[in-house]
Amino acid sequence: MDVLGWIGDGLWNAFRMAWEVGWALILGFAFSGIVQAWIPRSRMQSALGARDLRTVSLATGLGAASSSCSYAAVAIAKSMLQKGASLVSAMAFQFASTNLVFELGIVMWIFLGWEFTLAEFVGGLLLIAFMWAGIRLFVTRRLEEEARRNAQEAQTGHEHHSAGSEGLTWRRRLTSVDAWTDVAQNFRGDWEMLWKEIGAGFLIAGFVALLPMSFFNGLFLTDAPAWIRIPENVIVGPLVAVLSFVCSIGNVPLAAVLWAGGISFSGVIAFIYADLLVIPILLIYRKYYGTRIAVLFSSIMLGSIVLAALVVSGLFGLAGLIPSKRPAVDSITERAIGWNYTTFLNIVFLGIAAVLIGLTMRRGTRDPVCGMTVNRETALRSEWNGTTYFFCGPGCKERFEADPERYLGSSREPEHAHQH
Repeated sequence: MDVLGWIGDGLWNAFRMAWEVGWALILGFAFSGIVQAWIPRSRMQSALGARDLRTVSLATGLGAASSSCSYAAVAIAKSMLQKGASLVSAMAFQFASTNLVFELGIVMWIFLGWEFTLAEFVGGLLLIAFMWAGIRLFVTRRLEEEARRNAQEAQTGHEHHSAGSEGLTWRRRLTSVDAWTDVAQNFRGDWEMLWKEIGAGFLIAGFVALLPMSFFNGLFLTDAPAWIRIPENVIVGPLVAVLSFVCSIGNVPLAAVLWAGGISFSGVIAFIYADLLVIPILLIYRKYYGTRIAVLFSSIMLGSIVLAALVVSGLFGLAGLIPSKRPAVDSITERAIGWNYTTFLNIVFLGIAAVLIGLTMRRGTRDPVCGMTVNRETALRSEWNGTTYFFCGPGCKERFEADPERYLGSSREPEHAHQH
């Protein structure tokens, strides 16, 4: 095989898949930016200290209206636990903010169909319920307080700091340039922290699509009886997700390729749910909560993922909602790029993205620690050697003040650590 031709085919596959959902990603991140900028996080944290159904339901709803970045979700959950939220509500928020969000549903609908979008949301609620039960059963209050102490000792991650819309009514926010600048800062910040994961997802899917069908048949036991194949798939699906290092929305194009390649309906759902168990995030859990607790609730998460995938598959099977036809891999990667509704929507939403990015240029400056673009009028700041520096959150500010020269060296790259 011509190596250059193979690389070109993989890259072209990736580009065509990205083109198909570009507008949906921009729409989703814009909506997420509005929620993050205009709904105070302090209000949600103060209401999430219990383990009861009401608290978990509230955490789930707030998570579903929040950011879809897996790394951001992990950092926010840690921050919530630090400030008094219960572990179960923090974890419910974390899962809901990656598996029940608007933009994920749109992208899944485009690539996989409405049945998968519905299954994702129904199964996501089941997943949170199983995780709630698992934490209640296996995580004592003593262990929870140990996790909280570990989280409080961990370095504070990056935070989107929004003040331009504070104190404004919703009607005034809609016409306030400052309020929309806050939205734009969140929009840009989410892209800055997630573009590598999304890009990797499309690249991996583009090259996986070049694999022969016999590879998929062997991996997913497509010729085995259902009672063997389905349990195997709900284990293999998360393992593929863990090893692919791809999170959140970046999982969806690869999930579509796996579905075309023969993985079961339940395997697809389990694969997508495992975005919070990839190796970099497992290492972050260890850093935030300590090894013992990280292993315990990562195990609870995996068990919840498997159970939720099996139950939702059973429910959809009984209801006749599991698609009977699979697309060919080529139909996913070889979608034509021409003058159609996708091109029109991409043009419109690229224009919206340009406006939002333009707002960040208006008052934006660079955080010297993490490299994020922040609003100089609302960001935290620090003076050093007669110069003012601006920061996305208290963690970056504290790290800068402890050693300014470390972050001002011209040869040093900013710390884009996945602690967002």
